Amino acid sequence: MDNGISFVWLEITGKCQLECTHCYAESGPSGDHGVMQVHDWQRAIDQSAALGVRMVQFIGGEPTRHPALPVLINHALGRGVEVEVFTNMVSIHPVLWDVLAQPGVRLATSYYSTDPGEHAAITRRRTYERTKANIVEALRRSIPLRAGVVNLWEGQRSGQAVAELRELGVTEIGNDRLRQVGRGVRTGAAGLDQLCGHCGDGKIAISPTGQVWPCVFSRWMPVGNVRDQALADILAGPRAGEVGEKLRTAFAARPWSACDPQCGPNCGPACNPSCWPQGTGPCGPNGGCMPNYDA
Repeated sequence: MDNGISFVWLEITGKCQLECTHCYAESGPSGDHGVMQVHDWQRAIDQSAALGVRMVQFIGGEPTRHPALPVLINHALGRGVEVEVFTNMVSIHPVLWDVLAQPGVRLATSYYSTDPGEHAAITRRRTYERTKANIVEALRRSIPLRAGVVNLWEGQRSGQAVAELRELGVTEIGNDRLRQVGRGVRTGAAGLDQLCGHCGDGKIAISPTGQVWPCVFSRWMPVGNVRDQALADILAGPRAGEVGEKLRTAFAARPWSACDPQCGPNCGPACNPSCWPQGTGPCGPNGGCMPNYDA
């Protein structure tokens, strides 16, 4: 793994009001915020900033369910770190809207269908109208927002969902297929073949328990815990070296493709640059990638 990181996923909670059929984190209403306290997350942000991290992405679960999200967003901004919040856009508290509208903050979400019933079949809740309304509200507030459509089955109204997002005014739209991770597993089990080939390459993920992973999809490969060690020591440690070598060996053996499997859940400057901005890389006009995410 590369200890010259520029991007960190902060998975601050396993709690979510939805139970998406493909959620890589297997989050839901019965999830919790883990053992990481606010000061633990603030320390992780401080150590990330000291290592040169330019952006953090708050993710879950559903990060807006964590009561300290506004505090953590402001802490990151105060350290000169940009913020993206990956949210299902189902419920945004009025106070949180003001936090999200600050310079240096952006949003990301997932969208599945223009059919409310089909959307609900994926999220296991009636979410279509609320998600759509909050996307409109974010754009009205001029909050930068990107969205992605995860294709789960043949005949899904995913193409229509992309068209509707464009009509709403969303300009950054990505597409991805189902990833065999978490509740997304349909055949076999989660493995290296489901990873994009850029795990640990300038990026890491930190879990609600403090575990550090190469990315949110490779959660079975922890390299340390920020509650026990400084982040710099973890990344320079033997376990991170072993995992990094394993990943490099596996990725070097596969036929290279810039866009399949795509990286996720973040496909911004800190992730695979060939997929960002939309339409500028080998992925073409449908460039971008989104996760098996509860949204």
